[in-house]
Amino acid sequence: MEILPGEGVAVAKVGESREAVESRLGPPVHPGRDSRAVYRTSPVLALTYTGEDTVELVEVAYSGDGGEEVYFDGVQLTFRFMDDVVTDLAAKGHAYEPTDIGYRFQPGFAIFSMGSRWAGDLDPEASEDDPRAVCEGVSVAPYDYFAEPTDQEMEA
Repeated sequence: MEILPGEGVAVAKVGESREAVESRLGPPVHPGRDSRAVYRTSPVLALTYTGEDTVELVEVAYSGDGGEEVYFDGVQLTFRFMDDVVTDLAAKGHAYEPTDIGYRFQPGFAIFSMGSRWAGDLDPEASEDDPRAVCEGVSVAPYDYFAEPTDQEMEA
């Protein structure tokens, strides 16, 4: 699945209504009308909706083990070592900044690892204490969405 930085993916874009998205994808996996919805796609797609039921954030998870993965600009983003993804994107001229769980890239996406995969999933020679992070997902939204909150925003 190819991401569209700052926008989302072909089947779900920031600013689209829940109704438009679900006309293409069907209902989410879980019941209810919560702000977060997970859809049966490959790879799995999770959307966060605003109070007005428009897409605010598009997240795509890794498939792993031979399933379809997430790409941008010819680079496989998910189910690879995080450092390799960053190196490949930087070589193509994409600016980035570290975040607490990964990296954010201009013009609008972030890659992350929650630690549910370990180096041994990609490298059978990895030791149990191998520190290499596996990219487990991609979040897509306008670039500023991923900025750390300011002190004023934290107080509010």
